[in-house]
Amino acid sequence: MPGPSPGGSPEREAGAGGRPRGPGGGRRVRFRLPHTAIAVPSVREEERLFYRRLEALAAPGPGGFGPLFAADGWSDLTGEGPRAAPGRAGPRASRDGSQGRPRPAEDRLLRKRVVRDGQGGPRPRPGQEVSVKVLGALEDGGLVERDPRLTFVPGHGDVVQALELGVPTMQPGEVSFFLAAFPYGYGRPGREPDVPPEAPLLFEVTLLEVRDGSDPQPLPPAARLRLGSQRRERGNFHFARGDFAAALRSYHLALRALDGPAAAPPGPQEEEELREQRVKCLNNCAAAELKLERAGEALAACEAALRISPDNGRALLRRGQLLAQQGRDAEAALDLRRALELDPASKVIHAELSRLVKRRSPPDRADPQEPRQGPTPPPSPGAPAPPAPEGEA
Repeated sequence: MPGPSPGGSPEREAGAGGRPRGPGGGRRVRFRLPHTAIAVPSVREEERLFYRRLEALAAPGPGGFGPLFAADGWSDLTGEGPRAAPGRAGPRASRDGSQGRPRPAEDRLLRKRVVRDGQGGPRPRPGQEVSVKVLGALEDGGLVERDPRLTFVPGHGDVVQALELGVPTMQPGEVSFFLAAFPYGYGRPGREPDVPPEAPLLFEVTLLEVRDGSDPQPLPPAARLRLGSQRRERGNFHFARGDFAAALRSYHLALRALDGPAAAPPGPQEEEELREQRVKCLNNCAAAELKLERAGEALAACEAALRISPDNGRALLRRGQLLAQQGRDAEAALDLRRALELDPASKVIHAELSRLVKRRSPPDRADPQEPRQGPTPPPSPGAPAPPAPEGEA
């Protein structure tokens, strides 16, 4: 899960003696007018409360989270749960936020249990921005998520599916558990170094705030670069797991961040970094479009990348492959030859040019008895080099 969006987590301030003054610290904060005293729990105390609630669920235990996936008292967010016992279907059924919406067949891979009811406000609507407090644990009790204020827009693909699907069912002030099998967490590969492959997770989420989506706010160049990089990396996460539509959404959101309104003009180095990030995102868009078998959109993304950086080798190669696939051999040859000038050692470019030359060469008529072979098939934009997204290291 990426960190909080810019402005999501307050910077810690240093108080007297250099001690950090931010969330936690185990102190009491006093405000004037009116006279109020609010106890601010320390991070350690929050974790203690979290583990106390886990123990009340009998987790973690010998069976890990396994028994919880079949336990009563949970709502199934990705399928129709078992029918409630008589007398319990009324108020209890509405606590999960599903409001009687039809859902697909039960899978019990993402479950919700309300810990504390909300304040009665409306649940997040599409396009609204939310801020949540998140704690997340593995089956052995190891804490792998701790974010006092994570800010995101559900549906933008910036967080794991458990939060994407779960938070819109919450009310402001609500605290809930979300039990997520690996497809709704970090997938089959997990997340190095702390989340093992195919690991189920248990999240405790507090919905702190819901805000209407607004026009992008002007950001300084460094913040635009940081947000763009975060969203592009999230796209790479989806791409590696084969969710190419989600990857494409993240790449488009990264481009929106990079092209958004600027609070200050970028310096020469920042301008160059913004250009490089845009080109990477556009190349990644082309790769995702190819995986979705949308050659026209992939070609448009390549051309957009080349308008920014005419000598980008990756975009030249991919555009050459796509043009050759369309039978535009002369244009394809120009792109492939330029790509070869930029990277003379590339075996992929040599192979593509060789196939193109063979296809364009007239058939050998020296032996009229020899059967003519059919034309060499056009090169595929996805082969021999899979269009892996950039920056996925």
